Order: sequence, then C-alpha cells, then structure tokens
Amino acid sequence: MKPGMCLLIILPYLLAFVPLVQSGSTQGLTDLVKRHLPIHAEDISFVLHEDNYTLGISNDQYTVHCDAGKVNVEGNSITALASGLHRYLADIAHVDVYWFIGSQLHQLQTLPPCEPLDGISIVPWRYHFNTVTFSYTTAFWSWEDWELELDWLALRGVNLPLAWVGYERILLETFMDVGLSQEQVLDFFSGPAFQAWNRFGNIQSSWLGELPVSWIDSQFELQKKILKRMVELGMTPVLPAFTGFVPRAFPVVFPEAKVVNISRWNGFSPEFSNVTFLEPSDSLFAQLQKNFVRKQKEYYGDITHTYTLDQFNENDPVSGDLVELNALANTVWRSLKEADPDAVWMLQGWLFFFKADFWTKERVKAFLDGVPEDKDMLILDLYSETYPQWQNLDSYFGKPWIWCQLRDFGGNQGLYGQVMNVTVNPVEALANSPSLVGFGLTMEAQEGNEIMYDLLLSQAWSPSPIDLPEYFHQWARTRYANAQDGDLPEAIFQAWDILLRTVYNNTDLVSAFSVTKSIFELAPNETGLLESPSHIPTKIMYDPSTLVSAWQRFLSAADTLPTLWSNVAYQFDLVDITRQVLANAFYPMYSTFLTHTNITSAGFDNETSLQVASQMQGQMLSLLSALDNTLRYTPSKSPESSLISWVNAARSWAGSNTSMADFMARNAVNQVTLWGPNGEISDYASRQWAGLVGAYYLPRWQMFTDTYLNAFRNRVSVNQTRLREDTFVWEKSQQEGVLVENMGELRDPGGLRDVVKRIEEEWCDVLGC
Repeated sequence: MKPGMCLLIILPYLLAFVPLVQSGSTQGLTDLVKRHLPIHAEDISFVLHEDNYTLGISNDQYTVHCDAGKVNVEGNSITALASGLHRYLADIAHVDVYWFIGSQLHQLQTLPPCEPLDGISIVPWRYHFNTVTFSYTTAFWSWEDWELELDWLALRGVNLPLAWVGYERILLETFMDVGLSQEQVLDFFSGPAFQAWNRFGNIQSSWLGELPVSWIDSQFELQKKILKRMVELGMTPVLPAFTGFVPRAFPVVFPEAKVVNISRWNGFSPEFSNVTFLEPSDSLFAQLQKNFVRKQKEYYGDITHTYTLDQFNENDPVSGDLVELNALANTVWRSLKEADPDAVWMLQGWLFFFKADFWTKERVKAFLDGVPEDKDMLILDLYSETYPQWQNLDSYFGKPWIWCQLRDFGGNQGLYGQVMNVTVNPVEALANSPSLVGFGLTMEAQEGNEIMYDLLLSQAWSPSPIDLPEYFHQWARTRYANAQDGDLPEAIFQAWDILLRTVYNNTDLVSAFSVTKSIFELAPNETGLLESPSHIPTKIMYDPSTLVSAWQRFLSAADTLPTLWSNVAYQFDLVDITRQVLANAFYPMYSTFLTHTNITSAGFDNETSLQVASQMQGQMLSLLSALDNTLRYTPSKSPESSLISWVNAARSWAGSNTSMADFMARNAVNQVTLWGPNGEISDYASRQWAGLVGAYYLPRWQMFTDTYLNAFRNRVSVNQTRLREDTFVWEKSQQEGVLVENMGELRDPGGLRDVVKRIEEEWCDVLGC
C-alpha cells in the first residue's frame, strides 16, 4: 500500500489526534540549543508553519537548509523542528545526546554544510514510557536527569510522553477533600521505588516505612518543571486519571460505598496487597475523578486531554460477564468525559496479553465497546515486537492504537535486540491497520541497548524498513565521532556489524522473548537457571565466541586510535561489551561445577572431580570479582548505573534528614534485590551494577559453591531447602544493612584501559579469545 493511500485511510483517526500543544513559539527549541550548543545559538534558526495542523494533517514534516555556517529548520510542529535539528546534528555533524553518557553536542565547533534535508513522519504519534519506568528507572531522578531525558525525547521526535511524577500529591489532596485524613492516605502509599504498582492497584502501603510528605511535595514540584519543559518542547503529556484504587480506610469513611478487594498480587500478603477498589458505578467514583482532573488542570494548566487509566494490570475484573464489562468501561469513560469533555482514555494493553485466559476476544470487544466514540480511547499494544495483540483483536475493534516495543523487564542489561521485528513489523502493521496512529517505547526500564530505542523512533520517519547495516554503521560513526580524530578505525564498524548479526538479531522468541539477564544475578540453584525461567530469559541466543570476537575488535580500535580511551561513549560501550563477555563465560563454569559436585555421577572418591569443582569455584568467584571491578569504571550520568549511584540518588532526596535518607536507601536496595518484604519478586529487578555484583551476587555464589563442595567432601546430598533458608537470611541482612559497607566507590574511567587489557591477558583462555 502506498503511503498516500494509507494516509487517506487513517485520516479520520488523525483528525481526532491533532497534538494539543502547539504554542506557536520556538523558544523551547532555542533554549535547547543554548543548553547544548551555546556557541551556535545565533546560527541555528527555526521557522514554524502550523497550517497543516489546522487542515487536520498531523504527521510531522521538516526541511533543513544549512550553508555558510548557518542552519535553518522549518517544520509544521515543534516536534518536527526538533526532529529536523536532530537529523542534521546526528547525520551531518555527527554529534548527539545519549542517555547514560549525556550530551556530546558541545564537541561541535563548526556547523558543516549539507544538501537540503527533508522528513515526514509516517505516524502522528511517537510515545514514550511505561508506568513502571517511573519506578525502575526514574524513581530517584533529579531535575538534571529529567532535563537530559526530555531533550533526548524531543530530538528523537517523541511527542506523547507519559508523565506520572507528582501523582501522589494530587491523589492525597483529592482524598483529603472528601474527608480522609492525611495519615489514612499516607498508609495507602507505597515507597518511592514501588509507587508504580501502587498506582496500578497491585500493592498498597510500604514495608519499609511511611512515605514522607516531603517526598510527595518535592515530586510535585519536580512534575511542574517536567510538564513545563514538555510543553516548551512541543510534547503533549499523558497525565494520570483517578483509577478507583482507594485507601483501606475508605469504606470506613464511606460505609455505603461500593468497594471490592482485588485479589492478591505476586504472593504479597493482604497487608501489602488485596487493594480496595471503588467500583466505577458508585457516584463517588465520578466525583473523585472530576476533582482529580480539575486539580491537575489548576496546578499544571490545560496542557493535555489524554489520560492514562489502568485498573486491571495483572488483576482481573470482578466479573467476566460481557454486559458488566461493557458497563464498567462505559462508566469509567463517562467519568472522564464529565471531568474533561475532550478526554481521551489511554490504556496500556498489557492486560490483554498477560491475562489472556480472562481477556477473551469477546470480553475485550465488550469492554472496548463501552467507549462508544473510538476517538476517545487510545490503546498501547504494549509488547508488539514479541507478542502483538492487535491482529488477534481486530486492531482493537477500531480504537486508535500505538505499536510499542517493550523489550526490557525490570532493568535487565543483557545485550539484546529484535532488529527485524522492530523495523519490518511496524511498517506492515501500518499498512494493514487503519487505526494505528503511532509507534512507542514502553520498556519497563531504560537500559544500555540505546540503539534499539533509537531504531524504532527512526523507523517512525521511514515508510519502508530501515537498512540495518547502514543504520548501525552511521549510528556507531556518530556515537564515537570526534572531529579532531578524523576517520574511525574500521574495527569499530566490524564490531558493530557482529553485534547487529548476533546479540541484536534474536529471532527465537520462544527461548528469549526480551532482554536477557545472566544466571549469576539469580539466586543460586542447581536447576532452573539455564533454561530461561518463565519470567525472564537467561539463554544465550548466539555463539558466545562471536561476541568475544566483537569485543576484541572493539578493544583493538583504541590501539589504532588511542584517543578513544578518552571518549566517554567508547568507554561506556567497552565496559558494556566486556560485561556481557564475562557474563557469558559464567555459564560453562556453573555447568562444569555442578557436574563435578554431583555425588551420583562423579562418585564419592573422585578426587579429580573435587579438584575440577574447586577450580571452577575459584574461577566463578574470580570472574564475578573481575566483573565488579570492571563495572566500577562505567562512565555514566545516570543514577541507574551502579549500586552506589542508585543509593546516593535515593538518599539525595532526604537532604540532612538521616532517617529519611535511610528509608530512601532501603527502598532503592530492596527493589534491586528482594523486591518485597519477603522476597516476593526476588531478583526480578536485578542489575549488573558495580557494588551489586561484588557485594551481593558474589557472596551468594560463595555460599552456594561452599555448600556443594562441603557436601561432596562429606558424601551427602545438598539440602536445597536449608540452603535457600540460609541464603535468604543472608539476603535479608544485606538488604537491611543497605549493602553500604561493601558497595565500594566508582573509579575514574581513565584506568579502564589497564583493567580491560588485564582481563584480555588473564581470561582469554576461559573466554576463548
């Protein structure tokens, strides 16, 4: 289907989704240039043509002219202008802004000339964030962190970002206005690292202490800055709505209220789950909805009509009756429309995949049909790259929807991608679904595979699937470019070509359906680690030796061009690839260790097996120590790069309040370790971070391997139950102690060369160099 024909088909949907934020001012982009390119602030100009929007053609268009040291960007929206600027900076000037290493735009000394650049988006919306990203990634972000993120979003054409920060302040006031006390509401809120699941109605309260009011207030002030900047950069924020989840004291204050208790979630006790839900049919629901939305407009201004509202994220409705599901959705929709006549209900479509046994096609249709106006709903097909639901559900029965890349669960850091699915599939979906209105990134956490996020946002500007080898080549060229160095070594591009064909080209979605994690991050066990546990894949989907080859080429590039050792992007990626190479090497060590400590197969008197097992234990523990040491050289501007950075970012919100600082630190550590008071989701959000590897994972494997070696020497079987109990006691003590004593300090990346060279020398036999 030709792009023009596709535009005619989806035009009715585009008319309903013209971006609200079109201020007519380019000052936000001028300020972005001043932040990153102050010496060129007078040389880059923007011209905004909004005529196309008034005609209802909401796809973004830009044209860039650059000559004689001047760059002029023209476009029909602020987002189009930002996208045009990014095209020039990345493709022509070879500088960019990145998540972990920050802005590299300051490296641009002169503005190179170019032929005119033209671009038009193939979808009107580019969406970003998952509700849980606000816990797994941004929980402790400062304004400086958010500034970088928002500039990254703007330059990559994102115009529909989710905006959850500060939600608790609005909800606290809404509940107090109808008679609940502050203490009753505070008892409902979860800790800073777990607020996403409180907002979803999965959990309630905090097992680490009461959420401080000062935190609620500070997040509210931060939200005002975030939203102001989003609007300045041409984005339409998606704000939360009232979902219906209420404090456990609510039925005491309103004994006639229609409430039900949602079932327990992920094994949490009723104290922290079994959340009270106010049924939408109760008149209080509409009243609270109206008050909640009104407060947001009073505080933030009339900046959006799109609201995120998810009531059944991993929780089922009370009834599966088709009529009741239809009525439920209709009542929620009417509450939104009464609060904002132009409201659009945005729904994360995760429930239709995760609870597919409940959400049959008939039930989904009944529920969605409860919103009589298609334009009043927007569905995120949350996991399109792996488990798309739009085909099964007839393009959500006509409701506008967004093709999304989920990728990452809990912050896993494995090198991973599905490049074919992210380029071919969204283009095919656009040709076959008239109600598709956008592409989006819905990762649970932002991690180091930044190229995969760039790829989908770039695909939003190409009517045909992107040429992947060319894209990876250009991306690498820009990432490590430095005008003073000239051409990059060919070894850089050879390494990225290998990465494209291996770690970023997974097609076996049964064995690895998302970003992988290494088995050393999981609680040690003799079974269940190698075969990709159901919740997180661990299987290595490529020949590990090919990654070693890429690593060696990448490392050798700095021998050809020594200035790469001072290139922060090169430093970050070298650590990241080294991390994966070492993580892969842990697998055969683990397997060999188990084989030689099996008293049934090895025999009671097999001295050779004991020697091999002891050698493997030494290698496993040494490898984790070497990995932890390497990770300490990670150059990163993000809190989610090491345990000490994560904890310090949490503590920074407490100021001089020591008890609050400890509360924040316990939240930070609990999320990436036990995830719950009793390890309910233990290791789900595990991270390969400096400090966490050395102070948490390594001691667990020490305990595990010691137990097996002692059992082998004594010719007895290991008591797995006892081992798990002992390990859990140790985990609890580590978590309660906030792992502070063993976290260690980060190190200057200047020493990275010696560290990686030493790994190459000492571990090549094991790695297979």
